[in-house]
Amino acid sequence: MRSRNILAAAVAALTLFGAAFALQRGRSFDDEENSPAPMPADAAEKTEYTFARLKYPSYRGGSMGWSMRGNWTVDWPKADRQFVQGVRRLSRVHTRSVEQVVDLESDDLFNYPWLYVVEPGHWDLPENQARKLREYLERGGFMMTDDFHGTFEWEIFMDSMGRVLPGRPAVDVEEKDALFHVLYDLDERFQVPGIIMFYTGRTFEYDGVDPKWRAIYDDKGRIMVAIGHNMDLGDAWEWADHPRYPERYASLAYRVGLNYVIYSMTH
Repeated sequence: MRSRNILAAAVAALTLFGAAFALQRGRSFDDEENSPAPMPADAAEKTEYTFARLKYPSYRGGSMGWSMRGNWTVDWPKADRQFVQGVRRLSRVHTRSVEQVVDLESDDLFNYPWLYVVEPGHWDLPENQARKLREYLERGGFMMTDDFHGTFEWEIFMDSMGRVLPGRPAVDVEEKDALFHVLYDLDERFQVPGIIMFYTGRTFEYDGVDPKWRAIYDDKGRIMVAIGHNMDLGDAWEWADHPRYPERYASLAYRVGLNYVIYSMTH
């Protein structure tokens, strides 16, 4: 109970930070982020790969500002649709042009072997949803986590992951792991920041100074959960076409995402 109280206090502090950030954001990004992404003409096309985004319950219903719909909606749908355009252009994977939102209350989850989770430093999975996600991962599913930062959010993330995969540690991914080489050789990896850098002057958030490339493996050495901590690939995808967002960050974000997609299909 004490652990849960600490996590709740941490989320309250982060919520206040999010509110302050939402108030100070410049209009150039704010107006565009609040504009819905256009629906592609081929949205209903049947393809071999679909970007699946997980809808999950948040502490206190999500943070303030741009994530009032719930933390799972951050950068949605623009980041998803811009990323899949990159998958289409940079690989031969037949990719659907729109994302699919899935949740842990439906078996539809099992139709999508690749799953993206944004801001898991704010999620709070009840036992029944944790069991469903465990089944998904143990049956061969692959989950990518993104956009959570610092010690507090790591603890919140691991609190739910402890229910999903009890006893399985999150470890640093070794340089030789196929995750870093299955398509692109990701020998040079650096922190991919969100657009908060334009307002704080820093590429990190909270105390998340160093980017962490971590994973949770199954008994056969397959990565079930690829963990990007202290970075924000979703923002890089979303703002890749914006003149203020640096190309070097966007390029790495696309290469990382593409490696994860190909890994999930081949391992």
